[in-house]
Amino acid sequence: MRKIAFINEKGGSCKTTLAVNLAAFLALKKKKVLLIDLDPQGQVGKSLGLDVRNAPITILELLTDPGLTAAEAVVPTRIAGLDAILANKRLIDLPMLVANDPDRNHKLKQKLDRLQGYDFVIIDSPPSLGALTLNIMVAVDEIVIPVSLTFFALDGCAEILDTVEQVRTAYDRHDLRVSAVVPTLYRNTRLANEIIDRLRTQFGKKVSKTVIGFNVKIDEAQSHGLTIWEYAPASQGAQMIAALAAELYHLRAAA
Repeated sequence: MRKIAFINEKGGSCKTTLAVNLAAFLALKKKKVLLIDLDPQGQVGKSLGLDVRNAPITILELLTDPGLTAAEAVVPTRIAGLDAILANKRLIDLPMLVANDPDRNHKLKQKLDRLQGYDFVIIDSPPSLGALTLNIMVAVDEIVIPVSLTFFALDGCAEILDTVEQVRTAYDRHDLRVSAVVPTLYRNTRLANEIIDRLRTQFGKKVSKTVIGFNVKIDEAQSHGLTIWEYAPASQGAQMIAALAAELYHLRAAA
């Protein structure tokens, strides 16, 4: 079972867009996929047309109730093979609720270690490097960093890499790796092309060959609570995400 998290401390990097649509793509390819939202904004559920506000069991309850299993928090989606564990604004209380627990940074790992029946676990993270993201890094094997092509993009990548190294050392997670850096929201400008060149200089083959450009169909799909595969499967946006999914799918064999 591959456990992949989409992480960037900066908002607007397309973390949720990629996590949701890549998870759906894998499910449509007959893989069993669990999509977990660790962002209090709850945008994973919203992107799938699910009611996150009234969800009876969310990721918060799962991580704070020792008696709950991940299977009990799962919500099926419209897409066969794709399940989700939802989040909402209540998740902001997690750091306070587990502050005195010596295992507070292992909560997600403990739940996922007992999980069975999935080929992939895909996790969407909050736009910060706090307690929630630390739980994610301790629990997963692979990190994908979506990078919007703006002036401060490289700063965010550097900070994530520093945190990954700290987690590898402090939590004996030497198998944790950044498997891909994905340029997103591309427009054909000199600045965007310069940033891509700098990313490839700094991260080499970890930078995906697929660059995700701005695509209105992807935004429209999310506004309707649909994946790109349901809304506009023949669009350029769908083609870009399919190409990226193919790259990420084959990363394990190349690692």
